Amino acid sequence: MSIAVEHTSKPADEPAGTGAEPSSAEDAAARLERELYEQVLVDKSPPWFRMSRRAAGWATLLAVGLILLSRLPLHHTDLWGHLAYGRWMWQNGQVPRTEPLMPLAAGVPFVDTQWLPELLGYGLYRTLGPTALMFVHALMICGVLALLLQTLDARTAHAGFTLLALVAFLWLERFQLVIARPQTLGLLCFATLITLLVRRNRHAFWLVPLLFLVWANSHGSFSIGLAALTASLVGDGLDAWRRSGRVAALWRARRVRRKFVLLELAVIATLINPYGLLMHLEVLRVAGNPNLADLVEWDPLVIRSGQGQAFFVVALLLILLNRFSPRRMPAAEALWLLGLGVLTLWYSRGIVWWGFVAAMTLGGDAHAVWLRLRRRKPRMLSCRREGKWMLVTAGVAWIAFALTPFGNRVLHGRQPAIDRVVDDYTPVEAVAHLRQHPPVGQVFNTYEWGDYLLFAGPPGVEVFVASHAHLIPREVWVDYLATASVRADWDAILDQYGVNTVLVDYRYRRALIRRLEDAAATWKKTYDDGRAAVFTRIEPIRDEPADPAAAPGQGNP
Repeated sequence: MSIAVEHTSKPADEPAGTGAEPSSAEDAAARLERELYEQVLVDKSPPWFRMSRRAAGWATLLAVGLILLSRLPLHHTDLWGHLAYGRWMWQNGQVPRTEPLMPLAAGVPFVDTQWLPELLGYGLYRTLGPTALMFVHALMICGVLALLLQTLDARTAHAGFTLLALVAFLWLERFQLVIARPQTLGLLCFATLITLLVRRNRHAFWLVPLLFLVWANSHGSFSIGLAALTASLVGDGLDAWRRSGRVAALWRARRVRRKFVLLELAVIATLINPYGLLMHLEVLRVAGNPNLADLVEWDPLVIRSGQGQAFFVVALLLILLNRFSPRRMPAAEALWLLGLGVLTLWYSRGIVWWGFVAAMTLGGDAHAVWLRLRRRKPRMLSCRREGKWMLVTAGVAWIAFALTPFGNRVLHGRQPAIDRVVDDYTPVEAVAHLRQHPPVGQVFNTYEWGDYLLFAGPPGVEVFVASHAHLIPREVWVDYLATASVRADWDAILDQYGVNTVLVDYRYRRALIRRLEDAAATWKKTYDDGRAAVFTRIEPIRDEPADPAAAPGQGNP
């Protein structure tokens, strides 16, 4: 580097050749040292690589959440049935058109609304093992949390109220998030849609259709997404009407016209699936299936449950905060809260979708009330973005990954035993016993264990019921409930279906276990571990079971 040295005239009384030269050389050296120092401190990273210190802090919080969530055990139901269907598609190279795994539901039309995560999930399990599923499940939950944090942090610029919303969300969803199933991917899609709509992302015209393309092939909740997008369209129209006072503004508003086109694109995207329009019809058919009325998560929400108490507390807080908040709630947000709230009261499972919107609104309104009480104005969030914080975040992410069970599997090759990654209610030992002693003919099994029996049981095992209750013929489902509740004709029902093996749990079917023990002339207990019991018919029925329609006791249980 060449240094230009400025020359100045010397005083007349100063002797020539003294003082000036050394001083100029020292100044040049100092200037060179300063320039080199400044060049070292200049952030030369590209803009897309830079991150703020605040964002790095949130990323660290999410990394801690990833470590904790990735240790959640795999649930005993749902997941294993989805993996069993994924394995069937993997082996047959096609999506199912009729029920392929439950013999008592053979021939029932089957539109698999979750075929994509089932297929990918089985491929992941087959190549990387169960800890990969645990990690992906945790990663999707962290993705939902990241979207909530991003939306609230941009809206409030206050870490305290952002954390308040995060805690409220986890409280509302604590019973739903612990279960690894395609529904978590549906929640991530829903959170992404709401975030795009609330923040008015300029890339929404291609992001939203792409989102619905993935969503419609992953989970039936894409219909909730279409309803939310429609509510956003109606809400924008109502806001335009409220501002102008003219009905004509409902359509003249540019945002309303763009949202209408966006809704059309989203609907078209949902039709790109292996079943076409049948995917939409299946969502309606499943929602009206009478078998689901006997399952807890499809019951109306009641305040006696922990989930119901969380819902009513948060709903009450939302009403009170909205009363005193100076923030004018957009009409779309109000429609989301009202519509999804009614859905949650009708089906408790609806809290999955309501919880995200409720937490987002709760944090924003609480912050607005706080500003009003303290007579402060909202402040804009302005954070300096630097490359070093991206490096810090990358380092934290790597450490978090290394501390997860899946990271341990990748880095050190340590694959834990299956009984260490599943919950305590999973019948690992009992199903292993059945693999060593394959049952002959029909098996009567606990409903909650049908999925694990399908996936980990003997090849071709004839399960009685599994978690896809909407595929089970009504008469079979009623007879299952009658037997599980030990109705008077329980033994005749087992005879009619040609059941030779019974796998039941002690937690909820202890009465049935006692009846089977009393019937020692017909049934022999071949396995018992305190969690599960296996009974085998002493003289197996080898004939084909009769038509379920002719089975006894088809009235209400």
